[in-house]
Amino acid sequence: MRCVVQRVSEASVTIDGKVRGRIGRGFVLFVGIHTTDTPTQVDWMIRKCVQLRIFEDEEGKMNRSITDVGGRFLVISQFTLYGDARKGNRPSFIDAARPESAIPLYEAFVEGLHRASGSEVETGEFGADMKVALVNDGPVTILLEI
Repeated sequence: MRCVVQRVSEASVTIDGKVRGRIGRGFVLFVGIHTTDTPTQVDWMIRKCVQLRIFEDEEGKMNRSITDVGGRFLVISQFTLYGDARKGNRPSFIDAARPESAIPLYEAFVEGLHRASGSEVETGEFGADMKVALVNDGPVTILLEI
C-alpha cells in the first residue's frame, strides 16, 4: 500500500463538474492498493496517517498530528501510484490491485480514518475521472509505503 500525504490549507475533488469533496486544513491522501495488500496494511496506514506529526507547533517544529490541529482528510484512490515505468515509456500497472479487491480495502481505509481520528473524511470516487485541486501547505509531501 502506498499513500502520498500532502499537507494542505485547502483542497477539493471535482467529478463531472460537481464538487464531490472539499476540506480546509488537513491532508490530501492519494492512496494506491497493491495486489498483495490485506487489512493488516490498511490498519498500519490508518495509524500512520492519523499519528503523523507534520503540523507545526508554537515553536515552528513539525510536532503536531492532524487530530492535534483539528484537520480533515480528503482521500483519493490512485492506482497509478503503482505505475512501473522502469522499462519503456508506457507504465505497467500490474502491481495495482484490481477493483474487486482494491475497493473493499479502500473503503476500509476511509472508514478506519474516520473512526481513528474522529474527523470527517471526504473522498473522491473510486475509478472516476477526478479533478483534484489543492494548496500544498509548506510544501509538505510525504510518501508512506508498507
